[in-house]
Amino acid sequence: MDLKDLLDSEAARINSPAFIADDPVQFPRRFDDPRDIEIAALLSATIAWGNRKMICRNCDKMLSLMDNQPFNYLMDEGYEELPDGNIHRTFFVENLRHYMRGLRRIYTAHGSLQQFARHENISADNAPAWKLVEGINREIAAANDGVADSRCLPQNLATTALKRVNMALRWLVRNDGIVDIGIWDVITPAQLYIPLDVHVNDTARELGLLTRRSADRRAVDEIMTSLRRFNPVDPVIYDYALFGIGMKL
Repeated sequence: MDLKDLLDSEAARINSPAFIADDPVQFPRRFDDPRDIEIAALLSATIAWGNRKMICRNCDKMLSLMDNQPFNYLMDEGYEELPDGNIHRTFFVENLRHYMRGLRRIYTAHGSLQQFARHENISADNAPAWKLVEGINREIAAANDGVADSRCLPQNLATTALKRVNMALRWLVRNDGIVDIGIWDVITPAQLYIPLDVHVNDTARELGLLTRRSADRRAVDEIMTSLRRFNPVDPVIYDYALFGIGMKL
């Protein structure tokens, strides 16, 4: 089996409805309103690091704080009444408040995160995810007296792999109707970047898709060059393959 066949077969094996139950993608999939989906996707992806069971437990807890109505909770500013406490690892209620103030500013002005992405013209950028985060960071700072918060989103956009936002965008943009939700059309699946973490980085190097050891933005660019050769229309389908292969290595 050549490498493309291996990637295609593993992607097909992992990209199945059975994947959903143990993955944080289950949380935005709970909702029908695109605004709820967007907010749940962004916030669930924000805390998607570490043990998957803990991630899912804490995503569920976070959405419960919002009465499982993320958009209404956002616009009603319910987060201002939350007592201080921990959401997930080093992400605290204080950080959630900072994030939601910025998101409320976005939804008030633009109606949805996708419309904000259109306003920021992310589709014209070579790296749409980084362009989007640049805009969101600006709005978070503006809503918090000019103070940025790196626990909401990375600030080091020149170097970060932007793993969690790239995962949220995979959920929102990929539209094969299996795991990912595919409600956005502001960018196409071809413009997505892989959610690169240490495990995907290691697997990609084992397969010869990547030479760089650091799981940073340069590594994302390198691996995407490799993956686009196999599937230029939907290269991030191989995120599933690298997850599956990584479990076997």
